[in-house]
Amino acid sequence: MTSPSTAPAGTALAPEALRTWIAEHQDLMVIDVRSAAEFESLHIKGSYNVPLPLLSEHTKELAAKLGSRVVLVCQSGARAEQARQRLGKSGIDGAYVLTGGVPEFAAAGGDVVKGKDRWDLERQVRLAAGSLVVLGLAGGRFVSPKVRMLAGAIGAGLTFSAATNTCAMGKALSAMPWNKTATEPTRENAILTLPAPTLEEDAAA
Repeated sequence: MTSPSTAPAGTALAPEALRTWIAEHQDLMVIDVRSAAEFESLHIKGSYNVPLPLLSEHTKELAAKLGSRVVLVCQSGARAEQARQRLGKSGIDGAYVLTGGVPEFAAAGGDVVKGKDRWDLERQVRLAAGSLVVLGLAGGRFVSPKVRMLAGAIGAGLTFSAATNTCAMGKALSAMPWNKTATEPTRENAILTLPAPTLEEDAAA
C-alpha cells in the first residue's frame, strides 16, 4: 500500500490535467478508493467515495455505473492502480489513475474539501510496521531471541505486500474504530446511488 503508483504511462493523469478535465468535461467521474475516514479528512470536490474493498466486492456493478471518462484517486496512487486493474477486468479499459493522489492534487491548487484532520491509512501502516519491527528487535535482545521472529515476519509481510500489490495490514487497520465514520460507504449508498453517466457532445479526448 505504501509503494508509489505503478500505473502505466498511458493511464497516469497529472494533477494539473485533472484540474482541466474537471473544468471542461461534464462526463468526468472521479472515484476515490480510500477509506471513508481518509475521504472525510480531505477529498477532491465532486468526487465519490468507493473504498477499494467495496469496489473489489462489487466491481461489475460499479463498472456498469461509470461513463467514458473515469479517474481513480487515493493517497499515493497505489490503491487507485489496484482499482484500475480490477475495473479493467470488468470492461472499463480507459480509467485513469491520478499521479500523486489527493495530496498532490491539493498541492497543485486543485479544489478540495477538508474535514477532520487524521492520519491517512498509508501513514498508519508505516507506523504499525515500524513499531512492530522495533518491538521485535528489542524483545529479541531483552526478552528472548525468538521474539526477533516478529521483525522477520513483518519484513516478509511487507515483501509479499509489494510483490502482490496488496496490504493485509492496511485492510486490518481500516477496520479500526478510529478509521470509521458515522456513515460508512456501502453498496447501497456508494455504488447504487452514483449518477447515470453523462454523455458529452464532443468525443472524449
